[in-house]
Amino acid sequence: MGKIAAVVTINRESVGGGAPIFVEDSSANAENTAFLLEKILDASVHDLKNGTFILVDHGAK
Repeated sequence: MGKIAAVVTINRESVGGGAPIFVEDSSANAENTAFLLEKILDASVHDLKNGTFILVDHGAK
């Protein structure tokens, strides 16, 4: 099982929890931020298709 390392969204009210949340003003900016964080955090990006991306560290225990 992986651990959510971060969330990138265009709708702040739709997400919550203990992971860092990055709010962007457009879908394009959210996608760019998610893929940049993917490289920085060495995580996998998963598009939830609702303007939200989650970054998951699949190696976390």
